[in-house]
Amino acid sequence: MSPAKTVKKSKSPSIAGFAIKIGPPKLTRFERARIVGARSLQLAMGAPAFIPIEGSYRGPIQTAMLELEADALPISIRRSLPNGTTQDIPIKALAN
Repeated sequence: MSPAKTVKKSKSPSIAGFAIKIGPPKLTRFERARIVGARSLQLAMGAPAFIPIEGSYRGPIQTAMLELEADALPISIRRSLPNGTTQDIPIKALAN
């Protein structure tokens, strides 16, 4: 039996030395739609917004889009390849 590998995960990865190895260096339209949809559902169910809402409230979808544009979401995108290789990419490392 081989000893178990210990993987150290930091809560806030360093963006400066981060390299995107899987997929394009920007957020794809499918990833964007998934993030906005999931976050707008959270907002509709009563979750607090990560950004201050100024002016009139336009709904959860608009709020989720504003949060995404403001880089206020603490989300990582998991991209995978057919061979099983995966990479977790912080949303702040992806260009919008």
